[in-house]
Amino acid sequence: MTEYVHPEVLVSTDWVSGHLSDPNIKVVESDEDVLLYEVGHVEGAVKIDWQTDLQDQLVRDYIDRTKFEKLLSEKGIANDTTVVFYGDKNNWWACYAYWVFKLFGHEKALVMDGGRQKWVAEGRPFTKDVPDYPKTAYKVSRVDESIRAFRDDVVKHMEAKKPLIDVRSPKEFTGELLHMEAYPQEGALRGGHIPGAKNVPWATAVKEDGTFKSADDLKAIYMDDKGLKKGDDVIAYCRIGERSSHTWFVLTYLLGFDNVRNYDGSWTEWGNLVKAPIEKP
Repeated sequence: MTEYVHPEVLVSTDWVSGHLSDPNIKVVESDEDVLLYEVGHVEGAVKIDWQTDLQDQLVRDYIDRTKFEKLLSEKGIANDTTVVFYGDKNNWWACYAYWVFKLFGHEKALVMDGGRQKWVAEGRPFTKDVPDYPKTAYKVSRVDESIRAFRDDVVKHMEAKKPLIDVRSPKEFTGELLHMEAYPQEGALRGGHIPGAKNVPWATAVKEDGTFKSADDLKAIYMDDKGLKKGDDVIAYCRIGERSSHTWFVLTYLLGFDNVRNYDGSWTEWGNLVKAPIEKP
């Protein structure tokens, strides 16, 4: 991991296994399949449901500062707690939860490389016991919206011809599909991509075992092939901002880009937006 620009944000399954009894560390499982935690999870891990815990249930937005403070306090997470995220599907939703935590300014955050898949492949134990930690008094000191892009930001970005990375599947990018494969209920009214965007499906960044590819491989994908350069102002997007949070993590921490934003409105907003320009091959 030392080849990455910020290797300190990634920890191995061995590291996690050796720190399960550390009171200053909390392991968080966040999955696309929200029932996996109940099937079995890493000992001491708490569950954060991307939809019911992190999303406002009325307005399309994240929970507010007060609700985030309440959530973390109830999970036993303090401001100085080191949080280790892991989940299914190449840490897809784990990176999403990581991004939301960073949005609310949580400093000590790590990702378990390989996620749930690697833990299972190595035959490591799971438990069904749900931990009950003492409540904390978590307080959000700042909200960091420098890592988030809104619709108007994307319009200006597009007009300035700055780099846009569309991390959806090739068929979504071309407009052949209006939704992510196998998720027909989550589509948009129009297909295609934001003009000027380049397509790099999010899972391109990981190996078959769920761990991230080497720094050299990632540079070849994003920099050599797609032309990104250090110093670029980059916006990544997908359907609702969850796959693009994974790419945001790769570009920000593994490749060391200083100015990457996640457009969480993504295609469900842009593809339904009146008069929004759309490009197709």
